[in-house]
Amino acid sequence: MRPDKKKVVDEIWDDERIRSFLDKKALGSESNTDFSALLYAYRSMRVEDFQRFLELFVEQGRDLNALSRSGETLLTSIAAHRVSPPFQAALRSAGATG
Repeated sequence: MRPDKKKVVDEIWDDERIRSFLDKKALGSESNTDFSALLYAYRSMRVEDFQRFLELFVEQGRDLNALSRSGETLLTSIAAHRVSPPFQAALRSAGATG
């Protein structure tokens, strides 16, 4: 971490902040906004907040199995990540497959 940056711990993730991730634009070259929203939430949130995000995501009728430009779902995309097992469980619990 850069010396001029302070590490942020225990950020407050209220419903409004979590809900704001539903409106994120597609990341980089990704064109699927559902995949991008899921990826952005996964990269940004603690697992508890991610679970709350998934509830809102599903309530909106969004696609938990949205594909990246390389043809992967978030579930398959994060499969090898060391910290991903609880996130994978949250995705499966919400109805994701893959």
